[in-house]
Amino acid sequence: MSEGLHIHSNWTKRIFDLILSTIILILFSPLFLLGCFLSKIQSPGPIFYKAKRVGQNGRIFKMYKFRTMVVNADQIGIGLTTHNDVRVTTIGRLMRFIKLDELPNFLNVIKGDMSLTGPRPESPMYVKHYTDEQKQVLLVRPGITGPSQIANRNEEIKLAEQTDPEHYYITELMPKKLSLDLHYVVTQSFVSDIKWLLITLWVIVFPQKVENQAIAQNKPTHN
Repeated sequence: MSEGLHIHSNWTKRIFDLILSTIILILFSPLFLLGCFLSKIQSPGPIFYKAKRVGQNGRIFKMYKFRTMVVNADQIGIGLTTHNDVRVTTIGRLMRFIKLDELPNFLNVIKGDMSLTGPRPESPMYVKHYTDEQKQVLLVRPGITGPSQIANRNEEIKLAEQTDPEHYYITELMPKKLSLDLHYVVTQSFVSDIKWLLITLWVIVFPQKVENQAIAQNKPTHN
């Protein structure tokens, strides 16, 4: 019975992903065309950046994003992007700031590579560092948004503060993100997915309020 419910849940999630992603791409088609234009004029090179990522059950897929960096950026630096990374173009910084570069992710959702919500899709060069327990995040489709993506929305700034960003990412930041993702895999439900989508919308629309709340929660109390 539980297996049947799990299969039903997967189909519900997949149908919801397809419907909502199609609606978003149609409604935001003018922004999609704008992203194509900005990505093309920023510097010589293709419109899309196709990043190799590890998907469900360890399958490698190409995640689509509007290109925001110079061509062959992954060959002239580390696999991570830090704050004020010199490989990012001026127009690319604007696209990243308003999250326009991630709009093509919805094409991956329609293809079945990704879901609207789920663990962060990671590069093969970092997945090789996963423990057996952490590899359980690969049991589900990776998502555009989710708990680890929201908690680390300022990841580039965190990395820029480190003398060795890659070491910090592998030993400190990535394990924390995977801990959130593992909890998501265990507790995932249709209702929780809706919750994460609403939280994501709130973070996009009111980023300053979210930052102020986070600061207030971390302030020490005085008796």
